[in-house]
Amino acid sequence: MNIEPEIRTAAGVVRGRWENAVAVFRGIRYAEPPIGARRFGAPVPAQRWDGVRDALEFGPPVPQASNAGSVMSSVSGRTSDGSEDCLTLNVWSPDLGAVRLPVMVWIQGGTYLENYSANPHCDGARLAGAGVVVVSMNYRVGVDGFARIVGVPDNRGILDQIAALRWVQENIAAFGGDPDNVTVFGQSAGGACIAALLVMPMAAGLFRRAISQSMPGTYFSERLATAISTTIAAQLGVRATIGELARITPRALTDATDVVIQKMPEFVESWGPMALTPTPFSPVIDGTLLPEAPWRALARGAARDIDLLIGHTRDEYRLYTSRPGGEPTDARITAAFDHLRPSTDGNGLYRTAYPDATPGQRFEVLNSDWLFRMPSLHLADAAHAGGGPVWLWELAWSFNSEQGASHALDFLLIFGTLSPDEVRAHRCAHPNAANEITHVSHRMRTDWVTFATTGDPGWAPYDPHTRSTRVYDTEPTTQPYPEERSRRIWSTHRFDTLDLLHTE
Repeated sequence: MNIEPEIRTAAGVVRGRWENAVAVFRGIRYAEPPIGARRFGAPVPAQRWDGVRDALEFGPPVPQASNAGSVMSSVSGRTSDGSEDCLTLNVWSPDLGAVRLPVMVWIQGGTYLENYSANPHCDGARLAGAGVVVVSMNYRVGVDGFARIVGVPDNRGILDQIAALRWVQENIAAFGGDPDNVTVFGQSAGGACIAALLVMPMAAGLFRRAISQSMPGTYFSERLATAISTTIAAQLGVRATIGELARITPRALTDATDVVIQKMPEFVESWGPMALTPTPFSPVIDGTLLPEAPWRALARGAARDIDLLIGHTRDEYRLYTSRPGGEPTDARITAAFDHLRPSTDGNGLYRTAYPDATPGQRFEVLNSDWLFRMPSLHLADAAHAGGGPVWLWELAWSFNSEQGASHALDFLLIFGTLSPDEVRAHRCAHPNAANEITHVSHRMRTDWVTFATTGDPGWAPYDPHTRSTRVYDTEPTTQPYPEERSRRIWSTHRFDTLDLLHTE
């Protein structure tokens, strides 16, 4: 076995490395660097190169607040440290022969503000070792990826994802994968991007199956997205147009975005409930690239030929309330129930449904429901109504009493990158959690791989009558949807495009 295998892609030859029986190729360019004239534009496929390119290191991160690369201060031209070459992807394969293995393409989350495929918690080696080819990619985030800018297409971050999926179609067979059996899977913002991909005409035919994990239910109208980008640009004294923003460095844009994030609750009367979330960005329903919100489109039969696995964690919002300073104030609790409620008596409904909960606990449940749990459940309902095959799951297992089954725990288990030693070292770890995590992680990973391979994860499909749900705990069970109290509260609500409530 060649310790440094070489694979010919459509653009040129790349050299990877065998690591513990998995061939790994890191930092493969799938699109030209989004700088200079290409900045804010749709991605351009990678140009051909001569010779062999090393694919041994992850590519540099896209512009984001945590990126210190020189691309952050570059407006045009190339930068000295290579950090402009940020639209790259990575491949993990257990077999480079003509074996046509199922392919799983990971779309990382990060509140549409962060995205770096070198995150060690998203290492694809253990998942690939279960018998699939794993692909992950960097895609643009923040203003560069998701702000509405006059003169350029919306949803540029998702267009990057589509470009990576096209690369998979063209090249993955050479890495042992089956281009006719591609599953996209992603969590949080990545899960919502997958819901968008399901109904985007440009993405048709690029994947066969989809797994959406903890998708936030926020999709913006053009008016709302325009108001937000206008406010961010105004921090820099410019307008949100390609002509004016092209002169602004990515670092200046991330700084301006941070200022607006801190002030977002002040805009709740005009921007609506999204102002109470952690991010000013979401996919834009522009009527063309993304014609309508996923619930509407799926209910009418869009993507009925795509197998869909969707779900969430039990304690989604605990990730935020358990952080230092995350305990909600009375003012935050009042604002949440004024603006996130499904009906005029939202607070009363939650008090009745959760009589033993404190106001802070009801705040957490409300945010879990509005932002993650009910959008996922309603998307399952929509997919079923449209005639598509859909399966539902919930993660109830947790390893510590502080965070519970919080947002993001699911993907750590699926990738198997949270070790028993890390669990054991947590100050609030359950007594047997370090032993349990190996079993729960293996069970979820096996089900995900089974779904990617066959289109059936191994339990009864979802329908709105039985609401069959796979619940992952110390031992997995299949039962009716476990969050019945919240389901009833939101049963008449319709998730749809979020619009500007009124102009400032």
